[in-house]
Amino acid sequence: MRAFPLTRALDLWDETAEALRFFSRLPIPLRQGAPVPGAAPLGLALRRAPFAGALLGLLSGLVLLAATRLGAPNQVAAWLAVGLSAFLTGAMHEDGLADVADGFGGGFSRERRLEIMRDSRIGAFGAVALILSFGLRVAALTTLAAAPGKALFALVAAGAASRAACLAPLVLLPPARGDGLGRAAALSGAEAREVGVAALAFAAAPLLAGFSLSACLLAALLAGFSVRALCIWADGMIGGQTGDVAGAAQQVAEITMLCVFSAALA
Repeated sequence: MRAFPLTRALDLWDETAEALRFFSRLPIPLRQGAPVPGAAPLGLALRRAPFAGALLGLLSGLVLLAATRLGAPNQVAAWLAVGLSAFLTGAMHEDGLADVADGFGGGFSRERRLEIMRDSRIGAFGAVALILSFGLRVAALTTLAAAPGKALFALVAAGAASRAACLAPLVLLPPARGDGLGRAAALSGAEAREVGVAALAFAAAPLLAGFSLSACLLAALLAGFSVRALCIWADGMIGGQTGDVAGAAQQVAEITMLCVFSAALA
């Protein structure tokens, strides 16, 4: 009877570790006796996306907290936090955002948009999207850095909820291609609900730092609406989703939540 909770805790760690391997470059060791990475379906890792996102947000928050405690200007601390996030993830979500911006902005047909999104080169639309992404997050965190403890909880919430949000296109839309992440990734209805519940729990974490319930609810709702709007746009542009659309969804959700929390603090 006592071994059961321990077994479940180890399973949760193994799945979260697999999610961290997928969403980041962190050298997560494989626990002895754990399943070999890649042996389980991709959905096994994706359903722990909120936990991986929360840990990544925590790391960025700790950097911001340490930088402010050491006397760094708020804007410098904000840039360090955002820069660490991009480094830890290999800028995979930023890359998706740039590809979507280039494809949707520069293509005049479904086929041409998908072709542009496959191109590793960045265009004008992609560059503008990245400038906005980094600029908005840094601006939000510069405000939040005035209360670094609150900023840490905001980053945890945004990290967790935005990683759940990046799975929304995979659930709501059909694959736009016959290959790629958008085709390989799949979540059942039960798994999607499990991800949603975990994301909502983490989205409420800023309550512990003194944010109001209305701020937490507004951040989650606006993030959900913005990702839903992106899904509708993607369906119209390419007839479904790709891994790039999932990455763009993460960026949209994270930016939205950080902006709401910074507005609540201002």
